[in-house]
Amino acid sequence: QVRLVESGGGLVQAGGSLRLSCADSGRPFSRYSMGWFRQAPGKEREFVAAITWTGGSTAYADSVKDRFTISRDNAENTMYLQMNSLKPEDTAVYYCAAKLSRVGQYDYWGQGTQVTVSS
Repeated sequence: QVRLVESGGGLVQAGGSLRLSCADSGRPFSRYSMGWFRQAPGKEREFVAAITWTGGSTAYADSVKDRFTISRDNAENTMYLQMNSLKPEDTAVYYCAAKLSRVGQYDYWGQGTQVTVSS
């Protein structure tokens, strides 16, 4: 089956940085784009950032723009999220996801990695 595996989460102090990775595992597949989402306790899942796989076009939530940078390695089918100037409100489980086509919802999701930002 198709699997996405996140890594790189952890505990960091406010103002610090983390770099998340999302790598393919299992059955190979083609994708149009990949994205990062997060879910904090008691809140619904929210969009963080996305990147198209061929053109590298990016999109960011306003809350992370200018602090987070999404990137990808097409050859390795790996996506990254560089998170700088982290704030306590960034604390959440971060999920990577893959979208097979331009239109529609995301098709595959990883298991999530915890990011905790302390004051």
